[in-house]
Amino acid sequence: MKGIVLKSAGKLYDVEYESGITRCVLKGNFKIKGIRSTNPVAVGDYVEFEFQNNSETGLITKIHERKNFILRKSTNLSKQTHIIAANIDFAVLMITIVKPITYTQFIDRYLAACEASRIKALLVFNKIDILNEEQSRKANALISIYQKAGYTCFSMSVKETINIDEFRAYIEGKAIVISGYSGVGKSSLINLLLSSKNLKVSEISNSHEQGKHTTTFTEMHKAGTGYIIDTPGIKGFGTVGIDKENLGDCFPELRLLKNECRYSNCTHTHEPDCAVKRALEAGEIDPGRYNNYLSILFDDATKYRQDNYE
Repeated sequence: MKGIVLKSAGKLYDVEYESGITRCVLKGNFKIKGIRSTNPVAVGDYVEFEFQNNSETGLITKIHERKNFILRKSTNLSKQTHIIAANIDFAVLMITIVKPITYTQFIDRYLAACEASRIKALLVFNKIDILNEEQSRKANALISIYQKAGYTCFSMSVKETINIDEFRAYIEGKAIVISGYSGVGKSSLINLLLSSKNLKVSEISNSHEQGKHTTTFTEMHKAGTGYIIDTPGIKGFGTVGIDKENLGDCFPELRLLKNECRYSNCTHTHEPDCAVKRALEAGEIDPGRYNNYLSILFDDATKYRQDNYE
């Protein structure tokens, strides 16, 4: 039987198939070619499974080829990566200017990972209702930067249901994964989109203004004709599987200029006749985005909580 993985919790998986939802386990050890991952089966995977000896628990026997998947570095040092979700139409990153602050280094690493996986990213700037004038200017400036780079952005307040309908219409019928720091409003947004109240919503930690983790596993929810994938809060996002020679392709504004560089393998750092550096000097490329590109290029993973933007 064929089904889609809705939930991944340890070594157990909830799989939706034509007759309902069943709990499944893996048959033996699955290895994904070319990927060392902590989770060989991910939410969003299409799998084949079978029931054994009248058991209500299914046995996953096959993982169908994925159209895409998004990775992050695993906290398990014995492995390299963790697959957040597979077969995604949109990767939605929720961003807050305050309570908590979403750092641009994190945003750009997430976007680079999406570009590498050929997943369209959407940026949702939440909590616009609590921003003062200065914070609103910062939010608008960031939105302008990312729109200029080619990304679709939404400004909203989940709490006050501001600008929700536009976003809902945009994602209708799509499989989306929603990510972001804990406390940015992921569960609240999903509750709103599902018109339900069954996902826990956390308060912000007063000491660090970071959200308390409320989602401890990845889970997919049916939403109209599409799916919404909720993920645990992410504190850091390390890019994996991106060669330094190809990192520039993961920044759309740099990718558009690479054919104008003298060298086809230009890293946009020290090479002469670099179109990216010319555009940077002319103010056509945002210096913050470029600095974050350099941070990833030189693997400075210590700057998750640093803003390179003014």
